Amino acid sequence: MPSNATDSISPAAVSTPAAAAHPAGAALLLGALGVVFGDIGTSPIYAFRETLRAAGAEGDAVAASSQTVFGVLSLVFWAVTLVVALKYVVLVMRADNQGEGGTMALLSLAVPAAAERLRIPVLMIGLAGASLFFGDAMITPAISVLSAVEGLAVATPIFEPYIVPIAAVVLVGLFAIQSHGSAQMGRLFGPVTAAWFAMLALSGLVHVLARPEVLTALDPRHAFTFLAHHPGHGALAVLGSAFLALTGGEALYADMGHFGRRAIRIDWFAFVMPALVLNYLGQAALVLEDPAAAANPFFGLFPGPLLYPAVALATAATVIASQAVISGAFALVQQAIQLGVVPRLEVRQTSQETAGQVYLPHINWLLAAAVLVLVLGFRSSEALANAYGIAVAGDMMVTTLLMAVVAHGHWRLSWPLVAAVAGPFLVLDLLFVAGNVHKIPAGGWFPLLVGAVALSMMLIWRRGRTVLLARRDEGAPTLMAFLSSLDAPGAPLRVPGTAVYLTGQREVVPAALALNLRHNGVLHERVVLLHVMAERVPRILEAERVTMEALPGGFRHVTLRFGFAEKPDVPTALRLHRDVVGFAPEDASFFLGNETPVPAIRPELPPWQEQIFAFMTRNAVRAPDYFLIPPQRVVELGTRVEL
Repeated sequence: MPSNATDSISPAAVSTPAAAAHPAGAALLLGALGVVFGDIGTSPIYAFRETLRAAGAEGDAVAASSQTVFGVLSLVFWAVTLVVALKYVVLVMRADNQGEGGTMALLSLAVPAAAERLRIPVLMIGLAGASLFFGDAMITPAISVLSAVEGLAVATPIFEPYIVPIAAVVLVGLFAIQSHGSAQMGRLFGPVTAAWFAMLALSGLVHVLARPEVLTALDPRHAFTFLAHHPGHGALAVLGSAFLALTGGEALYADMGHFGRRAIRIDWFAFVMPALVLNYLGQAALVLEDPAAAANPFFGLFPGPLLYPAVALATAATVIASQAVISGAFALVQQAIQLGVVPRLEVRQTSQETAGQVYLPHINWLLAAAVLVLVLGFRSSEALANAYGIAVAGDMMVTTLLMAVVAHGHWRLSWPLVAAVAGPFLVLDLLFVAGNVHKIPAGGWFPLLVGAVALSMMLIWRRGRTVLLARRDEGAPTLMAFLSSLDAPGAPLRVPGTAVYLTGQREVVPAALALNLRHNGVLHERVVLLHVMAERVPRILEAERVTMEALPGGFRHVTLRFGFAEKPDVPTALRLHRDVVGFAPEDASFFLGNETPVPAIRPELPPWQEQIFAFMTRNAVRAPDYFLIPPQRVVELGTRVEL
């Protein structure tokens, strides 16, 4: 290819490496600290407090005996160790799809690895887990920021009426700066998060040194003894509250494509986990020293004048905590679009070096609206704690199930070995799901409702697209028969130039081509049938991006392959591989069909699903915009398709 062929190539179209391909240097470690760990890093603000409250004899009374404190602390410590450190950081992060993590990336591995009869159930389970993640992405910013701002009311009651407005302003500011991308957010937030974890460690260490006997709570027998003395509903209620210490574990995996597995593991074991453990130990030591501190043990760690800077840093940290799930939601939706289960939305690449860093404005402002509704509706972190947990616990259980499928079908491990490893984690997941079920009437219904709506829309979109494309191609002539007719009498007139028709079917004539012949009666001398494929891998090597097959009559079939973490920049990919495809995209006309779904006499979709599918179709990003085809090169041919 000539040397100047890449002069105007945008980085979005060229295969960009996963974050895992970059060395885990200081900048990447600091960036990961600022984006990935904010969610789980702010759990100490409310997790230990809510678990103590759940362990109380009745109402808000807290049994602050040493047995209760040691039992609660042991539960929190071993939950973090087993679920976050062992399950996610050590095991689940091994199941990356070329560096990408999250439910969709895991699902793209699990579906092909499953037995044929199980692929649809595995797909449904994976989509359900992805849907539940959206509920988490809405509640995390609300509860995190509210819990931090509430520290002002601990310092002085003067701030009590202003807690909700302050939290709302902070959250609007957070969503307003998302367009800068997670790399920029990491550079901005990294130093603040580092200071936050240092404060967690130091504030906890001071109280641990004063009451070193609290270290004995790390013995798991304290957890078992505590649960044995609180059987049935009491144990489940405490487990449901202790689960708050784990929120953010799924975000670690979802954000893996942003910074890579190595950086996340180093940050976790060297810095994050020690700081969290020290802080939980410190809170327990404080409650042993002063049982009244159980009402808000986190802010009780900071006496007198230290409370105000602690609240300020906590507020900054909780803003950052929200970043972990927001970035994870962006990555998940981008992957879902490429896998065809979500309508095309605007996706902006925010990094020229790493493909996984994206910004989706529609998702950003949808999340912002939902978060503000939660803040204004629940108005306190204590009320939101009742809504928090059930969605994350369900998503974690889905991850365990998908991991088992990948381990057996993709890694070729035997079922007994898979059961021996995944079985205990599945039992833990089931316990935490059961421990959160009682929260459903008090607010847990909200993330479940969000998940149900998201799952329904994904299934409707998937089914609707299948029906629409099948109806569109009904009665279409086969491509081979059409090509044979070009030499027969009455063949259409050929005109100079190159026409590119987007198509998803190799066997039939594209609908846009048939419409063009019907209305204009002419055919270009060179016709390219272009098929854009979304693969179940994050990125495609440039050497494997394009395949071309020459057909009779001046036709050729070109296939462009993109991974689910890549921006499908069609003109740039064609320009980069001009020697293979045989034409310059700037000299071609792109013909695209624009199908409008309308009700059929005998519909294949129920009327309510037709309405939802039509709404999503109208609001999806148009194909020329999604594939970055210049408007001046596009000819759109509309048709109405009965569903």
